[in-house]
Amino acid sequence: MMADLLKKVIVVTGAGQGIGRALCQHLSTAGAQVIALSKSADKLEELKNNYSNIETISIDLKNWQNVREVLSKLPQIDGLVNNAGVAIIEPFEELTEKDFDDTFDINVKAVFNVTQALLPKLNKGSSIVMVSSLAASRSFHGHAVYSATKAAVDSLTRSLALELGPKQIRVNSVNPTVVLTQMGRENWSDSEKSGPLLAHIPLNRFCEIQEVIDGIVYLLSSKSSFVNGHHLNLEGGYSVS
Repeated sequence: MMADLLKKVIVVTGAGQGIGRALCQHLSTAGAQVIALSKSADKLEELKNNYSNIETISIDLKNWQNVREVLSKLPQIDGLVNNAGVAIIEPFEELTEKDFDDTFDINVKAVFNVTQALLPKLNKGSSIVMVSSLAASRSFHGHAVYSATKAAVDSLTRSLALELGPKQIRVNSVNPTVVLTQMGRENWSDSEKSGPLLAHIPLNRFCEIQEVIDGIVYLLSSKSSFVNGHHLNLEGGYSVS
């Protein structure tokens, strides 16, 4: 799959940290031309300085019109990874209007906007990958708004797979459970919190960053050329537990 990415032009949102940053590094090493989008200019600068084939764009994905203006200047592309996301985890009664708007603005509205803006730039045979979550189809305490946004992302994935398929553009999602980014490790280090969830995962562990990246790369590559409208659950068997 590495050779399959050589010289491909791939846009990644949320590239400043976590999964997005690691994905950009992986794609760059595989020889892809990466266009990394993030609001964190300093983190993008580090990527740009270390990888000559990563172009960086500091941008606020909440700004609908500016996003469209900036993306209109990009070259033709072969892949898009909608990775940028917000997770505000609070009991339902404590969630605010701002929490609701901030989560939907990034997790759904920005995904819609970026994808629509880049549609004219997508080459025949392109692949779009949404970074969704197991929370799109399973319920977890405190995830009311987050789960609603990821369910919307999964619905958008299926709709776009149907509409863009005739253009030879595939659309799929990866849906991990807890991913052990730095933030994930910090948030789930308490065994009292992680224990009940791990008890429902037959493999008895959480998802590593590289396992998410491997799923994304598979969906970007020609190895998944007949996979369209699919949600790739990365959850160690949680769904069958």
